[in-house]
Amino acid sequence: MNTPYYLFDASEFRERIFFLKSVFPDKDLTFSVKANPFLLSALPDRDTIRYVEVCSPGELSLCRASGVPGDRILYSGVMKEESDIHEAFEYAAAILTAESRRHFALIAAEGKSSAKRAKVILRLSSGNQFGMSEEDILDILSERERHDIDIIGIHYYSGTAKSRLKQIEKDLKNLTSLLEEAEKRASFVPDLVEYGPGLSSEYYEGPYEEKDRELIKLVSEPIREFGRRYRTGLEMGRFMAAPSGAYFTSVMDIKLNGGVNYVICDGGVHQLKYHGQNMAMKVPPVSLFRDGEEIWSTEGRGDNKDTGTGNLPGGRHYCICGSLCTTADVLIRDIELPELILGDILCFGRCGAYSVTEGPLAFLSRNLPEIWLRDGETRLLRESKESWKMNIPMSF
Repeated sequence: MNTPYYLFDASEFRERIFFLKSVFPDKDLTFSVKANPFLLSALPDRDTIRYVEVCSPGELSLCRASGVPGDRILYSGVMKEESDIHEAFEYAAAILTAESRRHFALIAAEGKSSAKRAKVILRLSSGNQFGMSEEDILDILSERERHDIDIIGIHYYSGTAKSRLKQIEKDLKNLTSLLEEAEKRASFVPDLVEYGPGLSSEYYEGPYEEKDRELIKLVSEPIREFGRRYRTGLEMGRFMAAPSGAYFTSVMDIKLNGGVNYVICDGGVHQLKYHGQNMAMKVPPVSLFRDGEEIWSTEGRGDNKDTGTGNLPGGRHYCICGSLCTTADVLIRDIELPELILGDILCFGRCGAYSVTEGPLAFLSRNLPEIWLRDGETRLLRESKESWKMNIPMSF
């Protein structure tokens, strides 16, 4: 393995999903591909993960290439054109979301010309650019008999990294208000309410797994209560994928500038991103490898004073930086580590969600990292790729 690289653990990914299924045994679970498409091959069967949410034509192509059948696809996304919707019909996607009146009109037009009958859920906006207003949804529901498609329910997602019960209760209150009005004005009772709770995953303060499980238990009762009234599906990405990933980057240079020990690594913020990192002031889980052996690891308490565990004591404060030419490329602003040497490898844990796709991967034309999956055996999913080719003009 050549740094930088990601290592995703299929068993940890599935263990997190099985835990969610144990808490919500009667709920259809949905995995959002945008969190980590490289975990598609590690998905449990459809009895555990019923749907795979895609948000773009590219993600639909990823699912095709990975062998995800159409009847497991929930095609979401804020921007769909005629060709995208046609492709989803041809692939026999299980459910399509409509995010606007125009979206709905395009799906309805395709439904009229297609022999396949689509199932559609209407996305309710939470006050941003996603989804539709309550009035738009009620208008569409009132006229639903005119169309050759089946409107089966409502889709709602109001944001990411939620960690408070009140946030979930507010979501469910908004949904209940809409659904009661829909029944009153349009005699509509949903077959499915697809709800994305957007739960956070703990990155900075251990014990990580215990805190994540406490959060699920905290929000489970209002979700169950809502589910007793409306059949509910739960859509997650971050919470499912986050614990299963690690990112490895090598120490390439060490220097003292203005009293600060700067470490330059061959990775950077273009490949590693945690929600709420706050200008790298927080400390995620970090381990130190030397000559192939883990010799030290943090407890990740998030106070930048981690003493660490392992064979070597913490002894020197470092600012961990990446390989980009920007002052924003700081992975950890201040962490106490054993004295580092060139060639040491830092492993950042719990980065199974979003890091692999969310960063500005083509910035500075650095190579894309290797990607490995541990699933019984460890196998290479993607070799390192040169990104400069994406930045060269066709006429060059």
